[in-house]
Amino acid sequence: MRYLLFTLALWLPFSLHAADKLNVVTSFSILEDLTREVGGDHIELTNLVDADADAHVYEPSPDDAKALLRADLIVANGLGFEPWLARLLSSSEPAGKRINASAGVVPLMLEEDGERVPDPHAWQSLTNAEIYVRNIAKALSELDPAHRDTYNERRDAYLTRLHALLKKADAQIADLPASQRKVVTSHDAFGYLGQAWQLEFIAPQGLSTHDEPSASEVAALIRQIRSEGVRAVFVENIRDPRLVEQIADEAGAKVGGTLYSDALASEGPASTYLGMFEHNLDTLMAALKP
Repeated sequence: MRYLLFTLALWLPFSLHAADKLNVVTSFSILEDLTREVGGDHIELTNLVDADADAHVYEPSPDDAKALLRADLIVANGLGFEPWLARLLSSSEPAGKRINASAGVVPLMLEEDGERVPDPHAWQSLTNAEIYVRNIAKALSELDPAHRDTYNERRDAYLTRLHALLKKADAQIADLPASQRKVVTSHDAFGYLGQAWQLEFIAPQGLSTHDEPSASEVAALIRQIRSEGVRAVFVENIRDPRLVEQIADEAGAKVGGTLYSDALASEGPASTYLGMFEHNLDTLMAALKP
């Protein structure tokens, strides 16, 4: 009996502490990392679309609906990135707070199937990523004011690292000749990166990986690569590389490496947001610089 009471005494504070944590659900791996960086040990975090997985074609499971119903906070990207999440929220009607981490971003507007739509890949700009982090910290602080100071401290520490990477990116890309600023990727996911540093990204697919380019579109892209002297094309971690490899081979360009667009890596340096961004930056510069 004494052993049992001793065990309960040890377990009870732990269980109460765990119960006090905010239950947070994120829609995909990049938001998972940013939310973990801000929330730390004060949150219980569940993520829906894993690293190296394609959120554009994700099919929610019954477990995802259960996770949303338990959530105190649901962190989505917004800008039309997760149409499946809107349907899931509508069917499950969770009571937790829901935020779009991209709220406050000035979206790039692009033509897609004859309509003007926002480019949802706003995290490809470090300046926008700062908006994401501030939105996440604000939501956590409002739901858990007892730990507001901790969330703000973690936010500021993370933004210090982000600003250092932004300074590195500015310095590296500034030296890139104007003639070497064209980049070919699998799908149109790097518009905000291009906007920030005057890089032109060309893709055989549109904003969503649902889109499949026609043979004539692929042929036109190959001709463009040849005529404009594009140095390198890049595969993405969420896409089958064969189309891009075919385009590179027929255009006489080289495959410059793998870029991370809509998901972090399962392991390695690109398994965090800042690590992913730095990997993309270094990979681009290695291939594009003369």
